[in-house]
Amino acid sequence: MSHESSAHQQDEKNTILKDEENLVLDHNYDGIQELDHPLPNWWLWIFYLTTIFGAFYAGYYLSGYGPTLRDELSVAMQEIEAVKSQKPSGDGETTDASLLALVQNPEKVKHGSEVFTGKCAACHGDKGQGLIGPNLTDDFWIHGAGQLTQIAKVISEGVAEKGMPPWGAVLTPDELQDVTAFIRSIHGSQPAGAKEPQGESHPLEAAGAAASSQKGS
Repeated sequence: MSHESSAHQQDEKNTILKDEENLVLDHNYDGIQELDHPLPNWWLWIFYLTTIFGAFYAGYYLSGYGPTLRDELSVAMQEIEAVKSQKPSGDGETTDASLLALVQNPEKVKHGSEVFTGKCAACHGDKGQGLIGPNLTDDFWIHGAGQLTQIAKVISEGVAEKGMPPWGAVLTPDELQDVTAFIRSIHGSQPAGAKEPQGESHPLEAAGAAASSQKGS
C-alpha cells in the first residue's frame, strides 16, 4: 500500500516538473535553475497605475503648469497676512474698556477658557499658573503693563524670542477677545503651584484705571 502511495506521489512530482519545463530560464547559478513565474495581476496593475500617475505628475510639475513650492508658500503667506490684517472686532476699535466689558459676560469668559485650554494651557498651565510660560494670575508682566489691549497684542503677535507663536493668524477675532477676557478673569486666583513672579509689577488697579479712563472718554 505504501509502495503505491509513494509511486503516486512520484508521478505527481514528475507531472509538476514537466509543467514547469517551459518556465525554466536558460541560465543557472551553482546548479540552481530559475523558473520564470509570472507576477500576480494585482501587483502588475499597481505597478502600471503608479507608472502612469508618476508620468502625469512629473509632466504637470516639471513642465511648469503646476505651482512650485515657492508659489504655494507665497499663497499661504498671503492668506496669513489677510487674516492678520483683520481687526479683532468688527464693531469698531478694540479698547481696554471694550475688552473689560467682556469679563462681565460669563459666556464670553467660558468660551475664552475653552480657547485657553486648547491653545495656551500647554505653556501657561490649565489655571494660568505658569509652566514654560509665565504665571498669568499675578501682577507681574514681562510684556506691557497688564492692560487688556497689550495682552491681546502679545497673544496676536507672539514673542519670538521666548518661543511663543503668533496666534493672530490662528484665532478668530472673537476667540482672541474672549481668551483675553478669560486671562483677565483669572487674575488674583492664586492657583496651586503658581510660578514665581517674572517681569515688572503692574497692579490690576492701575490697568483697571486706564480702562476706566478710556471708557469715560
